Amino acid sequence: MRAVIMHGPGDVRVEEREDPTILEPTDAVIRLAATCICGSDLWPYRGVDQPDHQHMGHEYVGVVEEIGEAVETLEVGDFVVGSFVISCGRCEICREGHPSRCVHAVFVDGEIGTQAEKARIPFADGTLVATPGPPAAELVPSLLAASDVLGTGWFAADAAQAGPGRVVAVVGDGAVGLMGILSAKQMGAERIIAMSRHADRQALAREYGATDIVTERGDEGVARIKELTNGLGAHSVIEAVGTQESMMQAIRSTRPGGHIGFVGVSHDVELPGDELFFSAVHLHGGPAPVRRYLPELIQLIWDREIDPGKVFDLTLPLADAAEGYAAMDERRATKVLLTL
Repeated sequence: MRAVIMHGPGDVRVEEREDPTILEPTDAVIRLAATCICGSDLWPYRGVDQPDHQHMGHEYVGVVEEIGEAVETLEVGDFVVGSFVISCGRCEICREGHPSRCVHAVFVDGEIGTQAEKARIPFADGTLVATPGPPAAELVPSLLAASDVLGTGWFAADAAQAGPGRVVAVVGDGAVGLMGILSAKQMGAERIIAMSRHADRQALAREYGATDIVTERGDEGVARIKELTNGLGAHSVIEAVGTQESMMQAIRSTRPGGHIGFVGVSHDVELPGDELFFSAVHLHGGPAPVRRYLPELIQLIWDREIDPGKVFDLTLPLADAAEGYAAMDERRATKVLLTL
């Protein structure tokens, strides 16, 4: 089968790999219907992380081709959406609602890689969710978004306690930030402030529910948030970047007693203890427990109540994955869908 391999920073190739097979009775093998490139894939692409022949991709939808003898919730032929983290669904951590930190957790990037034609998914019952039936073609991008960026944006809004009567600020206008806006709107937020400098992303942010746009960053961005909230700061802040600047911007934009949902993959972030102490904010985040949310998100998409698939603004065949990475790296695309 064909699969995307990152040999080193900036070096993305589509190569032949062996087809996956069932190795454990809890496995499933799926044929991918669609996959995509994530903003987090740009960290190794840019050399911040050091990839070495890494199997890329962790967002995926497809059709079950084979199941192990212990798989109980899936059948061959099911169309499924999977989480970007493998989870057993049965351990104490999974049962408490944190499947991305399952005691058996495996991140799909690297060992598995779903920018490929097929994939073996361990712990299939705890990782995959079947859709109500074969989806219409127009629903596939939205179902694919549920695999990571929508689930991550949903978790960020949930962790930030977005809801009725709340003012929400979103730091980061990439795919996850945009999904955070959609999620906050769906949760009933009264006002949503998107921090963005890009006209195309601002337009989609407004379509998803943003009521205000702030183009400033850093201290100036914080000042604008305070100006829009009577000097107090937002009740709920989503941090969707993962840098020192974005995290401090999030903390300083939150009113005392407010909540921050941080889901940007953290790189060299250090929090000053004294400022955090006196900010009196709640912090909750990390790898999103996407598997927990998948049944609800799939149903919202199936019923056409939300349309997260609009976040994909460039579609390419798998063979052109390298161009997809370049387009996202150069900000010519927000998120790239790869067809198979």
